[in-house]
Amino acid sequence: MIKGILSFIALWLTSGIALAQAPYYQGKTITFIVGSGAGTAYDMYSRLLASHMGKHIPGNPTVVVQNMPAAGGIVAANFVYGVAKPDGLTVASINPAHYFNQLQGNKEIKFDWPKFSWLASTDKSEHMLYMRADAPFRSMQDIRKTTAEPPKCGATGTGTSGHYIPRMLEEALGTKFTVVTGYAGGNEIDLATERNEVVCRTFTTAAYFAREPYHSWRKRNFVRVLIQTGHTRDPRLPETPLLSDLMNEFKTTDLGRRVVTVMLGSGELGRPVVAHPATPPERTKILRDAFMKSMADPALLAEAGKSNLEITAVSGEELAKIAKEVIEQPPEVVERIKKILAQ
Repeated sequence: MIKGILSFIALWLTSGIALAQAPYYQGKTITFIVGSGAGTAYDMYSRLLASHMGKHIPGNPTVVVQNMPAAGGIVAANFVYGVAKPDGLTVASINPAHYFNQLQGNKEIKFDWPKFSWLASTDKSEHMLYMRADAPFRSMQDIRKTTAEPPKCGATGTGTSGHYIPRMLEEALGTKFTVVTGYAGGNEIDLATERNEVVCRTFTTAAYFAREPYHSWRKRNFVRVLIQTGHTRDPRLPETPLLSDLMNEFKTTDLGRRVVTVMLGSGELGRPVVAHPATPPERTKILRDAFMKSMADPALLAEAGKSNLEITAVSGEELAKIAKEVIEQPPEVVERIKKILAQ
């Protein structure tokens, strides 16, 4: 009798220890919020990560994706920063340029950019501007010299590349654009381009080479690419001039060049994934490790290759450093950026 009781106690203690040692994420669900619409490059990258990251987290949690594209993704960023619980069960893919809205003092912003828990980014990508081939602008020089109505470029909202890149080009090159905001997402901007409501859009080269309608557009020469950021010309765009070359040609001022450097910092952030700033450090580390392992996973890389998605992983530690740098700028640079974005 006593032997049986002792065996029961031993079993109970062993079970209790096992339960205490069970991974935090075991039996749980991680919600992966995407601050853009379905079918966009951000959505494609996020769903790719979500389908693989669970197996790299102790406890193998379920990961579900939820799109939250309102206000150009600001709603998603605000949600993960201040509404979601800081329990490591909510992560979000956010627009890397939302720090512009903070620099501007945008009242819709409810976050402090450097304080996010920065987890990882799938890629770094340069930006480009496409123009309808039948528009009367064959080069940035044409846009700079025109006395007619400036070309209309589509954007979802302020703080997105569709808005701030044209404004930055105005500062750096003396061009002029009319930026039409309010589109729900990139897909809607592309449809508007096909309807000739707008004729241009700025976004990443990675997205341009990753999906439709761009594959079809390139085949029928529907658009031409007028400019590319970065230090090296993309081999897929051999005739497209670099912004740096055009700044030399147009003699951009030192202040203008500094503004460009800060505004293109979003490209270094890539497509960042973040969590609540109060996420416990041990869970932040688990998530960071899981994302980096996922992006080195042969299965994910094979799937990315089939979808023409480039993977150039950036660690959470590196993202946190960049996020701090882009906010901590001299007053004259911040004021100039404010003026540019207020246009």
